[in-house]
Amino acid sequence: MERQEGLLDKNLYLGMLALSLAIFLVANDFTAFSPALPAMEHEFHSDLTTTQWVINGYALVFGVLIISGGRLADMYGRRRVFFIGTLLFMAFSLIGGIAVNMGMLLISRALMGIGGAMMWPSILGMTYGLMTEKRAGLAGGLVITVCGIANSVGPLLGGALADYASWRWIFFINLPVSAVALYVCWRVIPDDSPEACDERIDYAGITSLSMALFALLLAFDLVVDVGFKSPLVFGLIAAFFLLICLFSVVEKRVGAQALIPPDVAGNKRFVFASAATLLISALFFAGLFFIPQFLTNVRGTSAMRAGMGLIPMMLSFSVFGFLAGKLYDVIGAKKIVSTATLLMTLGMYLLSHIHKDTQYMSLVPGLVILGAGIGLFNSTITTVAITVVDSSRASLAGAIIFMFQIAGGAVGLGLNTTIVAMATDMPSGIGYAFTANAYLAMFSFIICILFVGDKKPEV
Repeated sequence: MERQEGLLDKNLYLGMLALSLAIFLVANDFTAFSPALPAMEHEFHSDLTTTQWVINGYALVFGVLIISGGRLADMYGRRRVFFIGTLLFMAFSLIGGIAVNMGMLLISRALMGIGGAMMWPSILGMTYGLMTEKRAGLAGGLVITVCGIANSVGPLLGGALADYASWRWIFFINLPVSAVALYVCWRVIPDDSPEACDERIDYAGITSLSMALFALLLAFDLVVDVGFKSPLVFGLIAAFFLLICLFSVVEKRVGAQALIPPDVAGNKRFVFASAATLLISALFFAGLFFIPQFLTNVRGTSAMRAGMGLIPMMLSFSVFGFLAGKLYDVIGAKKIVSTATLLMTLGMYLLSHIHKDTQYMSLVPGLVILGAGIGLFNSTITTVAITVVDSSRASLAGAIIFMFQIAGGAVGLGLNTTIVAMATDMPSGIGYAFTANAYLAMFSFIICILFVGDKKPEV
């Protein structure tokens, strides 16, 4: 009996170790590439608006498909979907690492988002599945902790690899880590394939929404070269609005299996939480993308030092994201998200004064304040979204908010990049973009203070 319990404990620890590696892998890939982007620009002779797709392509695909990834895990089993997603992630990491031109790099990076979207909900489900109900809090703490570490280490790791090896190793390092996670999960996590499932994938909704967001991002990209009056830009923006309308029609016809089901879309408190999330979704991506660009291209620092430059924001983000959970039951959601949006407004305002002679240390206060606001907001708004809908929709609501954070951030970064690229110089452009972000955060504050509540309304 003791031997059996010991074996179970060993499997638990091995399983949690493998899943922690997988969590680190997915979370790290959001931040590790930012300090290495200038090296990619130099090698492939590309410009800022093209290189931003290294982050945007992955984020857009990941964000739009995350809900479907969860539904696939429910339909076919978390373990199986995790295996498939990880193999896709590894395959396109290899292709990205050997890319011979920017097109090959961007396509492989975007397709990595499919693997990530299949892995992430499966990882979460398996992590909670390994724990008993009494240890559910420990599982959640593990996810938050590993994500925080991965997000913080990512820029440093990416910068170090770009300086001392090659940016290609940011892709290649995914292969052994993924292989270890796959092997251990195969050995210690039991098959959980369901016998039957009523879930369906809203393929029409996914396609129309993805095409709409891609058209908008492509318009942002092209406007720098051809201007707002170009028929091509005008056509892409018109296509965006038409596809969004088509997405709305499709969602109504699909009903309960829609990407955003009617009962969730019709919940006003959820809609306001989503609107607040969309308005500030660009801020994290903007800081992640433009601070290393400024430090490398304007101040002439190395990729590793540029990655280190993000540490104040990432550590603040991690610490305050953890504290948000402690504060939620004490002061309530409204006060936390309202304070968070004010901090983000202030952080972006401070960073918006950037110019060509700005010293790094003068950026640190803005980075710390911005990170604190993002950490407080993201954790709390997810809890708000989950608690204002019916309990049967809790996981779906969390996934939808995550979709708004990631896919919305991709669109916001595209707009930011257009602002920067159209300016006379990079520091001025970053200042204009960060000023626009500060106003978006201010609008989010208004929504939070007026419409975001602390408790689920009684039915």
